[in-house]
Amino acid sequence: MNILQAILLGIIQGLTEFLPISSTAHLRVIPALLGWPDPGAAFTAVIQFGTLVAVLLYFTRDILGISTAMFQDVRSVNPLRNRQAKLGWMIAAGTIPIVVLGLLFKDAIETSLRSLYVISASLILLAMALALAEGILKRRLAMGYPLKAIEQVSWKEAVWIGIAQAVALIPGSSRSGTTITGGLLLGLDRESAARFSFLLSLPSVFAAGMFELIKERHALLSSDIGAVNLIVATVVSGIVGYASIAFLLGYLKRHTTYVFVIYRIILGALLLVMLAGGTV
Repeated sequence: MNILQAILLGIIQGLTEFLPISSTAHLRVIPALLGWPDPGAAFTAVIQFGTLVAVLLYFTRDILGISTAMFQDVRSVNPLRNRQAKLGWMIAAGTIPIVVLGLLFKDAIETSLRSLYVISASLILLAMALALAEGILKRRLAMGYPLKAIEQVSWKEAVWIGIAQAVALIPGSSRSGTTITGGLLLGLDRESAARFSFLLSLPSVFAAGMFELIKERHALLSSDIGAVNLIVATVVSGIVGYASIAFLLGYLKRHTTYVFVIYRIILGALLLVMLAGGTV
């Protein structure tokens, strides 16, 4: 990997981490199309620190409010009465499924499931699930049912969205894609589903990045060039990721997610054609 490759991978990570189109798929597919080696699951997990910082910066006020409320909740004789504290505990509960399943299926996630065939299938199948969620949302609106804001998320809904997040362990699924889909199916409005998705990603992305950094530190940082590439890709992903968050939240206030559905299906189908033809 050279510095230009690191910059491009950072841009790809930042652009696709928060859009429901799968950063893992793009970090696997684009290098394959360009004839580069697979950057690997460890590299992918570590450069997510850039997009993690982007979430921290963008949602600083929310995160400080939630963290302070949770700390006060621990000291309180009447816990779970503060809404922000309750949201924090629900995020913690929603993180459990991806942690458990990630540890159970770690080897498969890092090896066989990174197959381009698996990624293409995930792109298409999860696009169909997102389209279904949009259809159900449209029907709710037509019937006059009110949509839920993030403040109205219940414990059961937080756990179900957490289970949806765990589906993103399959490369090509998209963490934001699966959680936004879960949120829409449970009656959240699009922006609230996206905001909850981003906040829910914080613990799992941090844990995955730290785990891979510690486990693969010798391979990732074995040379000055490797370290520089890793740092550059991470910084670039953070800058681009911050812009992606702002774009998506603004976009979902006025638009559906169908553009991402169409993109995922086209990309997945194109990938299958190229695999069949031996192009990749």
